Amino acid sequence: MSEKFSPEELIVKLFKEKTSLQLDVRKNMADAFAMMKETLAEISKNLSHKASALDKRINVQYKEKSEFEADLTIAEDVLVFYMQSNVFVFDQSHQVWQSSYVKNNEGNAYCGIISIYNFLSDSFTYNRTNDSGYLIARIFVNHDMHYFVEGKRQLGFLYNDFAHAILDKKALTEIINSAIIYTLAFNLFVPPFDNIKEVSVSAMEEETNRMQLQTGKRLGFRFSADNDQVK
Repeated sequence: MSEKFSPEELIVKLFKEKTSLQLDVRKNMADAFAMMKETLAEISKNLSHKASALDKRINVQYKEKSEFEADLTIAEDVLVFYMQSNVFVFDQSHQVWQSSYVKNNEGNAYCGIISIYNFLSDSFTYNRTNDSGYLIARIFVNHDMHYFVEGKRQLGFLYNDFAHAILDKKALTEIINSAIIYTLAFNLFVPPFDNIKEVSVSAMEEETNRMQLQTGKRLGFRFSADNDQVK
């Protein structure tokens, strides 16, 4: 016979099993993102010196935008690192549930998320608010500070040991460097002709003043269809 709980007992049970767990995850996420900001600042400083020695026109710059966002400009691109404020659990169809680490403790499946987006730096420089950015990776962190990454190319297969991998500064450095390499390896694609064959007078005037015709590395193509081949 299943155990019976009064409404109050059930609420307290959920506090214990879920709310406290989620608060632990949120604390880990805040700690992880603070560590990520420190790592980004160090990587930016190091790459800036090396880029300047190679070609003074190459811009490398780190900017802390808010509690939840940090930006890293790398030449013609900007990587936006964004921490979600909420805690999530994976859908039952997700492969994470196949791991004994999660099967033995479902609480391990509750994670915070840091998303990494790729934008063109000109989109911010010229305030082109219609431009597209693309999600290239998501870092999942749980209450044990265990992590794994979903992402494009090397970001999608190098960081999958959820049961054992601990998110520390070394791991963050590797993830950030992988994101930079992925970003720099891809060129700006020409938008399909049919996507831009018509333009309004107002849009053209705005383009003259603010360069606002929509641009993006994958403009006109579904990101999910990206075959990850460097062009």
